[in-house]
Amino acid sequence: MKFPNMTVHQLLAQVLNLAMVVTTSFMFYKGLSVVSNSPSPIVVVLSGSMEPAFQRGDILFLWNRESRVNVGDIVVYNIKERPIPIVHRVLRQHSS
Repeated sequence: MKFPNMTVHQLLAQVLNLAMVVTTSFMFYKGLSVVSNSPSPIVVVLSGSMEPAFQRGDILFLWNRESRVNVGDIVVYNIKERPIPIVHRVLRQHSS
């Protein structure tokens, strides 16, 4: 593959710049995981079920702030059958 008007040094510089961007993005994501105490600190709303609070395509930043969940809280959880996290608002609590 030939790159017109690009020396080996310039090509190497471009590859290193791309590697730095990818590495920085990964470090930012892992840093958010540590700070938020969440394995998935960023999720995207995939459906319109959370409208009008969240629109489809909105990006949510998560954190595990409390172990207790209250009515009105927005929770994100995983189901074994679905690889994508699910976002819902708690409407009611069931007594056990």
